[in-house]
Amino acid sequence: MANIVVLGAGGWGTALAIMAHRHGNAVTLWSAFPEELDSIRRHGQHKKLLPGVAVSPHIEMTDDLACVKGADLVILAVPSFAICEMAKKLADVLPAGALLVNVGKGIDAESNRLFGDLLTEMLPAARVAVLSGPSHAEEVARAVPTSVVSAAADAATAEEVQKILMNPAFRIYANTDMVGVELGGAMKNVIALSAGIADGLDMGDNAKAALMTRGLSEIARLGVAMGARPETFAGLSGMGDLIVTCGSMHSRNRRAGILIGQGMLPAEAIRKVGTVEGYLAVAAARTLAERYGVELPISEQCYRICYEGMAPKEALAALMQRPRNYETDRNWLG
Repeated sequence: MANIVVLGAGGWGTALAIMAHRHGNAVTLWSAFPEELDSIRRHGQHKKLLPGVAVSPHIEMTDDLACVKGADLVILAVPSFAICEMAKKLADVLPAGALLVNVGKGIDAESNRLFGDLLTEMLPAARVAVLSGPSHAEEVARAVPTSVVSAAADAATAEEVQKILMNPAFRIYANTDMVGVELGGAMKNVIALSAGIADGLDMGDNAKAALMTRGLSEIARLGVAMGARPETFAGLSGMGDLIVTCGSMHSRNRRAGILIGQGMLPAEAIRKVGTVEGYLAVAAARTLAERYGVELPISEQCYRICYEGMAPKEALAALMQRPRNYETDRNWLG
């Protein structure tokens, strides 16, 4: 039995707390919002984000960040825009040698860096890992079979996360390509937002299949330029996460994209749906494409829709009328 602290009582954090407790671990769920925890206690469930899924009264709940002291594993499950602020707070309370696992999927909006690197830099005494892959909170909370990837700079850290969290309904593969695993989790949100726009335009299956395939090529192209291994993007944190996020109505990115494709302004769609990580990541993707000198045509058109007011149909036309090219990318799977 491990002592696990989950920081963030949103849908994903609560789902991971339920999952870890279900398999015999001592779990503490932290939130910066006492009213959020009070609601979970009162209703015995996260009524807004995980309705109908029981939260055991034996899961400790607190708004005191000192709860991380003595934890065997700390899961950072806050939205991407809050990760760096949380890291600053953790610097004062996280014990040396603590195992910290970031499950947020995004790119830092200020520095355009991946959070694994930032957390390693901001919390040098911690052992940092990331967890990513096709894993909707709604299904993990209900013990639907799920497979994900634990990645860290060293194999021992990735394997320790695997050892602590893996169970019969939550299979974990280890990986030492933290850049590739994390970038796949962030960039698939951009492609899922784009796929949702295509759905909103009622473009059909052919267009969506092409968008997902070429989107995966974009992700791999950028990842390899950033030092990732190309084969990572054929795995769960690349292809797997892309498939589930582009195809499911659990995905806020896809749902927001559908609304945009149907004519809603991007800002309005995001207000309606909630946190849409792809909206933030596409701006970072554009900067990274320029920094590393790679082409990201789908991401570029998604950026223009989200930030420059381009009509989705115009963006589609721009993609379809690009110059002739060969399909095979030299960087995709080597």
